[in-house]
Amino acid sequence: MDSPVYNCFVDRDKMDAAIQDLGPKELSCTELQELKQLARQGYWAQSHALRGKVYQHLIRDIPCRTVTPDASVYSDIVGKIVGKHSSSYLPLPEFVDNTQVPSYCLNARGEGAVRKILLCIANQFPDISFCPALPAVVALLLHYSIDEAECFEKACRILACNDPGRRLIDQSFLAFESSCMTFGDLVNKYCQAAHKLMVAVSEDVLQVYADWQRWLFGELPLCYFARVFDVFLVEGYKVLYRVALAILKFFHKVRAGQPLESDSVKQDIRTFVKDIAKTVSPEKLLEKAFAIRLFSRKEIQLLQMANEKALKQKGITVKQKSVSLSKRQFVHLAVHAENFRSEIVSVREMRDIWSWVPERFALCQPLLLFSSLQHGYSLARFYFQCEGHEPTLLLIKTTQKEVCGAYLSTDWSERNKFGGKLGFFGTGECFVFRLQPEVQRYEWVVIKHPELTKPPPLMAAEPTAPLSHSASSDPADRLSPFLAARHFNLPSKTESMFMAGGSDCLIVGGGGGQALYIDGDLNRGRTSHCDTFNNQPLCSENFLIAAVEAWGFQDPDTQ
Repeated sequence: MDSPVYNCFVDRDKMDAAIQDLGPKELSCTELQELKQLARQGYWAQSHALRGKVYQHLIRDIPCRTVTPDASVYSDIVGKIVGKHSSSYLPLPEFVDNTQVPSYCLNARGEGAVRKILLCIANQFPDISFCPALPAVVALLLHYSIDEAECFEKACRILACNDPGRRLIDQSFLAFESSCMTFGDLVNKYCQAAHKLMVAVSEDVLQVYADWQRWLFGELPLCYFARVFDVFLVEGYKVLYRVALAILKFFHKVRAGQPLESDSVKQDIRTFVKDIAKTVSPEKLLEKAFAIRLFSRKEIQLLQMANEKALKQKGITVKQKSVSLSKRQFVHLAVHAENFRSEIVSVREMRDIWSWVPERFALCQPLLLFSSLQHGYSLARFYFQCEGHEPTLLLIKTTQKEVCGAYLSTDWSERNKFGGKLGFFGTGECFVFRLQPEVQRYEWVVIKHPELTKPPPLMAAEPTAPLSHSASSDPADRLSPFLAARHFNLPSKTESMFMAGGSDCLIVGGGGGQALYIDGDLNRGRTSHCDTFNNQPLCSENFLIAAVEAWGFQDPDTQ
């Protein structure tokens, strides 16, 4: 067995002496699907030399803008930028946000080289305003580069990728912060037990989720990060979400039932990730990550764009380099005990509901739009009060003191497009729930059962233009909705009957039954299993209504 041949930047004593070049020496395939499988299986993970060759091949094939700095540029500029300063004392560029450079078993020369490369990248990419993941990427690539210039060129190609359908590294605060919100949305969908724990122990759960990239690009040990990076270069950004979700699932499994303090949970997760070898192997981590059946890349792009739009409306810009992060007031702050009044739910119950809504709306505070006790028991008045607001939250209390409701993604004015007939609209972000006698949430059936759908045959070949902000022909300039039913190849319409409203009834969920049906007098209702949400009855199947409320989402900056 041959020992790996490390370059001059690696501290051989720090590297695991037991790691040998056990794997194959060559890679013959170039087809994407085969590369994808080999990356997931770790085909080149046990061969230092082969991993270097694969990185060179994959990075060389990244489509880049015409003028992308290469190794010769580095040789020309490094002396002017670094000067006579000692590389170990070089400052880091502002865009890394004081991120610690992971050592990844680099020696002093290697650690200094990372700083030099980062400063040269900053010189060549003045538009990068926030990129805390970059030090880890450069430090890893340095292991598989013959010199600093080659490492610089590889990093530049990753940063200069111009394929609009291929996202690699966040390079602005806007992109970074929206990715944190998107990660929070994914946790809410796919790691509900962990999300419930985070909400319970953290006053600002986004502060916890804002750390998700640090888990990967900083805290993960070298051998784990390299395995993630192997797959990332082949499959792109979605892999990062998968692995971070898997980390959170393992953290919850290990720490569930143990005491957690709100002021330490962020550090607890960091420590867990740093010591992850005590819990799970790299192979098991990736196995868990790819067992999570995530939304399609297109849907995640739409969600990311919706979150970016919400942040732009709050004044976050692409060129912004820093922010206090206090702008995000999560459930314990968004639902204020002193000014929240409801005849149906308590402050604590509303906070539970608020923890379920998409991140871009959890930025907002609840605004009472309709109350049957104030506005009367009239469906027409309900519509009048709710129109112009999107999304809305419907709350129902029965005469038996049962409490249930629905999060409704779309403006009730959409019902007018059906010419007086009852027609369904809305998106897969809708969900129904009950609070009393016990708490239970039912989401769109496709989220938990993606096998019900598959992308239309032409989706993979679709142009990426519909995902751009300027491509919408809607006069309201709305994004193509996240989880719109038309994006999915559903076997029938019964899986996408989200919400409907007529003069004599309101319906939430359809297909084989109705999750909620309310009559025009807001007097009687019924609930049953429906195909759209695959729910159990939300309360007594036939019920009398004691109170109905509708809540909107108010930006605190507009109050």
